[in-house]
Amino acid sequence: MTDARGRLESDPFEYRETKSGVVFISRDGRVVMELGGRRAAALLDTLARSDDEQQVLARITGHYKH
Repeated sequence: MTDARGRLESDPFEYRETKSGVVFISRDGRVVMELGGRRAAALLDTLARSDDEQQVLARITGHYKH
């Protein structure tokens, strides 16, 4: 499932996890959100179970409404 305008395909979200468990979510080379602790663990669990990583990252950052 993708967004209606195809923006998540042309401008995708990226994420990286640090050794300390912090997750950085970025888009277009800029960090848009930083998660730590339980929220980071929950996000990583959700991403592991999800078929559509881009939708999960868009929803967690709040950019799914655009």
